[in-house]
Amino acid sequence: MSLDATLARIDADLPEALDRLMALLRIPSISTDPAYKADCDRAADWLVADLESFGVKAEKRTTPGHPMVMGHVDGDGPHVLFYGHYDVQPVDPLELWDRDPFDPAIEDTDKGRVIRARGASDDKGQLMTFVEACRAWQAVNGAFPCRITFFFEGEEESGSPSLIPFLNHTAEELKADIALICDTGLFESRVPAIMTQLRGLCGEEVVLTGPSKDLHSGMYGGAAMNPIRVLTKILGNLHDDEGRIQVPDFYDGVPELPPEIKSQWDGLHFDHGAFLGDVGLSTPAGERDRSALEMIWSRPTAEINGITGGYTGDGFKTVLPSQARAKVSFRLVGQQDPHAIRENFRAWVRGQLPPDVGAEFHAHGASPAGQMTTTHPAFEQARAVLGAEWGAEAAFTGCGGSIPVAGYFKSILGMDTMLVGWARDDDQIHSPNEKYDVDSFHKGIRSWVRILDAIR
Repeated sequence: MSLDATLARIDADLPEALDRLMALLRIPSISTDPAYKADCDRAADWLVADLESFGVKAEKRTTPGHPMVMGHVDGDGPHVLFYGHYDVQPVDPLELWDRDPFDPAIEDTDKGRVIRARGASDDKGQLMTFVEACRAWQAVNGAFPCRITFFFEGEEESGSPSLIPFLNHTAEELKADIALICDTGLFESRVPAIMTQLRGLCGEEVVLTGPSKDLHSGMYGGAAMNPIRVLTKILGNLHDDEGRIQVPDFYDGVPELPPEIKSQWDGLHFDHGAFLGDVGLSTPAGERDRSALEMIWSRPTAEINGITGGYTGDGFKTVLPSQARAKVSFRLVGQQDPHAIRENFRAWVRGQLPPDVGAEFHAHGASPAGQMTTTHPAFEQARAVLGAEWGAEAAFTGCGGSIPVAGYFKSILGMDTMLVGWARDDDQIHSPNEKYDVDSFHKGIRSWVRILDAIR
């Protein structure tokens, strides 16, 4: 196999690859809106036909929701599972788009050529980088680099209700040596990043009730306990002066960052001041002995996402409210148990309640963190070759958000996931005027060929 010949084929076929992506982008596969169910089916059919066009045995699998697309090719060497999703977010507010979101076009901007459409970056453009890499490899070599399973979901943007049952049902078919996901981005839009840490999430709503009804603050103020006063005091105790979270046993299972990973992160030369300055801030608010990258990638958090109670309309109403509510989310790392965090938080709140105030709680999801075991040789093999494509040494990075499917691959299929993506910070995913750089699409295809060549 000639790596150079395959890369040259990608360069020569870029116009055709862009045409294929445009065809997929024209399908309005919005998974959360039942009005687009037929379009989601159509996108799945399009992917099946496209995979079959270069020798993949592919089929559409039905679920109670939108279909999955499965494809298989044989080959020597390791078995890899590639996951992507073909569904997209709704386009509202439509009036903020500069063009029809499902009429894709290549536009010239001051930063280069971009593909403008809903799903261009999240995740159709990213998904197709891997498909196009496999197409080019097969065209040049008459075979595939290794055994590959393609797995495309149609419900990622609507909570993946069919995913876990499907994984359980098809576990033996899906199991591979390693999973690959292309749904992430470059670090600061320039450095290739292999995400190895994904934070988990636990959401909790607390409702405090004091008097049996709203009261006149002139008649009852001072004598009656105000649940907003209680709630704000409790929430004010959530962090100490050093930024550490005060829920008992909260840090159980939180690992320290390995020295080699910390060294890589230091080498990224992340501008902490600019990161906060871009949103009008200047001083980090988390744990004082941690860098901003550690805070958003490898440390747990507790954040108050909303507080309500009493009268919040226009004007003024001197009411002493019966209830006060808050929504609190915890981002989790390492081996933190989201269910233990939930129970400990509830007990911590109850322990601070004065007489005459009761608490009820409502759970809003719980998923553990994803920690990839980078001892699999594919991680270092991929990191070693990406610099040749992007002109910057690749780094193992973390992710402040959550990508649950990677955790499910670990817990249900027993395999680690390598998350590599080519999106840029300004791609405006989930927003009007979403775009994907032509350069990201082109280099992304070339990058997957380099990775496949390295790991086969």
